[in-house]
Amino acid sequence: MTLRSETPPPPADLDAGAPPDSARPTTAQLKADIDRGRTGDKVAHYDPGLSQLGTDDEAADRPNGPDRVRLARETEAAKPSVRAAADPEGSRGWILPAFFGTIVAVAVVVGLALWLLR
Repeated sequence: MTLRSETPPPPADLDAGAPPDSARPTTAQLKADIDRGRTGDKVAHYDPGLSQLGTDDEAADRPNGPDRVRLARETEAAKPSVRAAADPEGSRGWILPAFFGTIVAVAVVVGLALWLLR
């Protein structure tokens, strides 16, 4: 496997498995939803966070109950169109070559105009 500049280093290159549905969801399942890209705000890669989601709440003696985690999982789930828009490569692979092509075309036109006007 060749590393590209977009490929995160280990352990962030681990595949984030889909969390199972449960009658009593946990904050680990919510974090797995986020790592899986289900929320639409990041690509599907494992995020090696220093402290797990919900740790601060537990330290403050106010742990999240399963009903609050279930609500968060439902409200954080993004529509498929939002998840598709968050895909960094998706169907927009032509944008970067078009950008550089435009820069080269402008440089050629300006160069030809300066050469013809001398």
